[in-house]
Amino acid sequence: MALAHCGLLGLALLAGPALAAAARPTLLVLGDSLSAEYGLARGSGWVALLEKQLAQDKLAVTVVNASISGETTSGGRSRLPALLKQHRPSHVLIELGGNDALRGLPLTMTRDNLAAMVRDSRAAGAKALLVGMQVPPNYGARYGQDFFALFPAVAKAEGAALVPFLLAGVADGPQAEQLFQPDRIHPTAAAHPRILANVWPVLKPWLRP
Repeated sequence: MALAHCGLLGLALLAGPALAAAARPTLLVLGDSLSAEYGLARGSGWVALLEKQLAQDKLAVTVVNASISGETTSGGRSRLPALLKQHRPSHVLIELGGNDALRGLPLTMTRDNLAAMVRDSRAAGAKALLVGMQVPPNYGARYGQDFFALFPAVAKAEGAALVPFLLAGVADGPQAEQLFQPDRIHPTAAAHPRILANVWPVLKPWLRP
């Protein structure tokens, strides 16, 4: 019995690190150029800053940034199943939709794609978080209102967490022109700490078990 007990104890000790690694949360970020560090030095975007914030707060979370510049919700929806299978995330942050609006794509399509990505994430055992976006006023007041409203609508219908507006305090702030690159679409590195500040209050409690 003593030998058997020692053997079981040894197996438990060996399994400990593996179980701890398996329990470590993995955050998959599925976004567009706003999350892919477009026009920025590597390591200065908000996702890279997030990894530093997690380390500072001693939150053991693996971050996988699968963002691609120019990505639409259709592209994200098509890529997500393979990413879920490859990385097996516990949490999926979806920062998509801006390029749909810039291309004038139907809002119903954007809404359906976002909802499908939330459902696919949940089916894979992951929690989902949607990141809201706004479009410039030149797209028309009605279109802008409807576009902004679809993010909370999908989050509520599908039971996802929500960051209301990724660029709050950047696109609508008093120094907006200084916080954007010459294309007036992509924020400068100076804006990304503010972007993280918009995400972090929602993200931190959402990542906890």
